[in-house]
Amino acid sequence: MSGATGPAGEQVLVVFAGLPGVGKTTLAVRVGAALRAPVLPVDPVERALGRYGLTGDVPGMAAYAAVAGLAEVQLGLGLSVVVDAVNPVAGARGLWPDLAERAGVPLRVIEVHCGDEAEHRRRVEARPPAEHVTWEQTLVRRAEYEPLIGPRLVVDTAVATDPLPGILAYLS
Repeated sequence: MSGATGPAGEQVLVVFAGLPGVGKTTLAVRVGAALRAPVLPVDPVERALGRYGLTGDVPGMAAYAAVAGLAEVQLGLGLSVVVDAVNPVAGARGLWPDLAERAGVPLRVIEVHCGDEAEHRRRVEARPPAEHVTWEQTLVRRAEYEPLIGPRLVVDTAVATDPLPGILAYLS
């Protein structure tokens, strides 16, 4: 079976991490298109759980687990997968190495940030109302964001250079 693969021709699990409004989704969609791989975002799953009254930490982890389950199915079909999530804490991040190991595929983590705080705030405040996280909520999440430890590519979306070529090189 021929599935979506990374630039080097092998399957890969690509996991994006970073605060809301830094450009993760934009990059995840571009990487998914380049790899011809499904992009699985956590935010819509969290919003769907919220519409059914499931809020707080447990549904947040449930959304991550649901996306991990969907990613596992796609990897089992021979496809590469791109996960789009904040991944703010070690508990959420721990899902991805475990999944990559079970699926027998390499894991590539891409941590995205916006080094220009004014631009980051502008992006957060310009988001559509259905996806709106306030700047104040983003600052709270930043304070709670646990440092990401381990191999990863760090991308600053405030830099004018297109990060996609570097990301694709990292994935191969």
